[in-house]
Amino acid sequence: MSGGLRTTNGTATDGRARDHVHAAGGAPSVALEAGPGAGDEVLLAPHPQRVGADDDRSGGGAPGRTRGVIPRGGGARRPGGDRWRSTLLGALVPVALLGLWQAVTVAGVFLPVQLPAPAAVWGAGTELLARGELGGHVAISTQRVLLGFGIGAGAGLVVGAVVGLSRHANLLLGPTVGAFRAVPSLAWVPLLLLWLRIGETSKITLIAIGAFFPVYTTFAAALRHVDRHLVEVGRAYGLRGTGLLARVQLPAAIPSVVAGTRLAMAQSWLFLVAAELIASSQGLGFLLLDSQNNGRTDRLLLAIVLLAVLGKLSDTVIGLVERRLLRSWS
Repeated sequence: MSGGLRTTNGTATDGRARDHVHAAGGAPSVALEAGPGAGDEVLLAPHPQRVGADDDRSGGGAPGRTRGVIPRGGGARRPGGDRWRSTLLGALVPVALLGLWQAVTVAGVFLPVQLPAPAAVWGAGTELLARGELGGHVAISTQRVLLGFGIGAGAGLVVGAVVGLSRHANLLLGPTVGAFRAVPSLAWVPLLLLWLRIGETSKITLIAIGAFFPVYTTFAAALRHVDRHLVEVGRAYGLRGTGLLARVQLPAAIPSVVAGTRLAMAQSWLFLVAAELIASSQGLGFLLLDSQNNGRTDRLLLAIVLLAVLGKLSDTVIGLVERRLLRSWS
């Protein structure tokens, strides 16, 4: 078809005008725009279904008809109720585990030194909080995770973009990065101590290593699998380089990027424990090791619970950011 556009249902129309075609019988309407040049065919997404005719300048519209948008899904939704229902369902397993924990300790299946009661763990937490130590452990661990995650995820995005967009970079860097990805976290500890000494730099570097690989892997793979038709349409509209990446390829890869970011955040909390075992004097990893050496199983379980809660909170924050990104770029 030359000089025209093709709608999503295969019908043709003149490309010299821009119009909105509304269907009265339930067919979705489409927005038609002139293509970038003669002979180009552009597929445009349908608008929400509308009822009624367009504004009649003579005032002679069909009687009894109103113009509006038909909601999808049939009926009204209650997002608040769905949110509360999801929260309650998600809380069932933790509450059940807590009840099982309490029942096992009351029945005397384990000695108190092996498995303290939930009340003992709560008491250890309030004791550390009253002494002003618990807040310091949580704050320094959160700071290390956020710094390491930011550095590692940022580097993963940059290297992933280079490898995902360039075939030559993929052939050059892909095998080497894949080999380093297989190195366990504890294997980096002696080398980081030798190079960076004992301090915050070695700990943050180890966490950054853990956050780098999930973001790099998912972002590079997502860019390689972006629909070629989308890329061709973007180039037809004059997009090149960073413009094409920002307006076409990155929005298409957002779900994979967010998935990799979630994995990277989880990896950051995992690498935190290994990092804080490097002659640390503060942090949840230090609290774990110190509690083991002093036989304080209640504090040890407290550190594990805090790591789980902080990891879940950070994952929830990333999920909220994902919704905003998808809403703004959809």
